Amino acid sequence: MRTPVIHAEQLTKSYDGVEALRGVSLDVADGTVLGLLGHNGAGKTTLLSILTTLLPPSGGRASVAGYDVVSQAREVRGRIGLTGQFASVDEKLSGMANLVLLGRLLGAGRKQARDRAGQLLEAFDLSAAADRLCRTYSGGMRRRLDLAASLVGRPEVLFLDEPSTGLDPASRISLWEIVEQLVGEGTTVLLTTQYLEEAERLAHRVAVLAEGSVVAAGTPAELKARVGERTAHLTVTRRGDVQAVAVALREAGLATAEAPQEGTVSVPVAVFADFARVVRAVDDSGVPVSGLTLSEPSLDDVYLSLALTSAATPPLSSAPEQQPN
Repeated sequence: MRTPVIHAEQLTKSYDGVEALRGVSLDVADGTVLGLLGHNGAGKTTLLSILTTLLPPSGGRASVAGYDVVSQAREVRGRIGLTGQFASVDEKLSGMANLVLLGRLLGAGRKQARDRAGQLLEAFDLSAAADRLCRTYSGGMRRRLDLAASLVGRPEVLFLDEPSTGLDPASRISLWEIVEQLVGEGTTVLLTTQYLEEAERLAHRVAVLAEGSVVAAGTPAELKARVGERTAHLTVTRRGDVQAVAVALREAGLATAEAPQEGTVSVPVAVFADFARVVRAVDDSGVPVSGLTLSEPSLDDVYLSLALTSAATPPLSSAPEQQPN
């Protein structure tokens, strides 16, 4: 695997005896996105608060960009950007003024801060509204400005805490495209989200957090494979032909599940070669088929299967398995 830019090892956090995190371990490789899934109260925001130095852990250790989040907090803060669940821009200032102010606070000179603000406003399609007060911005514009603000200091690592919450579909897609561009330029991202589609679109790896523990981790494809197999669904032209198709498929060594009233036959396909066997068996049978589709488990299925049944699942690490040299 690539060098882990974010590393957490057995992190715990307790509030008045209540365990918010229970031994969370994870790695995020350079230039990749880790999607952190979990319901409200699962521990996502607590974990981000520790990794961004806003909270100290009760136990365990973590580093970001090679620096310890407790003993080297200043170095960590100089290398990260953070966008929270709600836009944090100053509504009494313009978009330009918001970004210039942040640049000045980070130590940039007046011209340097204004130049950087102009670059970001253009990148986030906000140049036309640069001098408008932020209270006149739409929700999507505020979120884009908020993300731009997190990039003023050119961070190596970006933490996004449910960044698309409350956005309309068009604004959400626009935000995803911006994140994809940043990752393409080398930024490392840890993204918390409750949108399964968002995680599937952006994340190279996914960790499912429940009751303060990582209950599943892997690539989206790996997690979906844990839940179930791909399935081929056939729809016959004449409902009376369901059994004939099923017999042909079973003779080809395939398992079937028939729904005669719906005129469909379903076949689990572990590998794509099995799908080819389905096509050949149906073709050889001579039975007319009006539809053939292939479906696979979604991250919704992963979440429902793993996160909501976490009581029976032991804690895991979201770090990829090391391959021998």
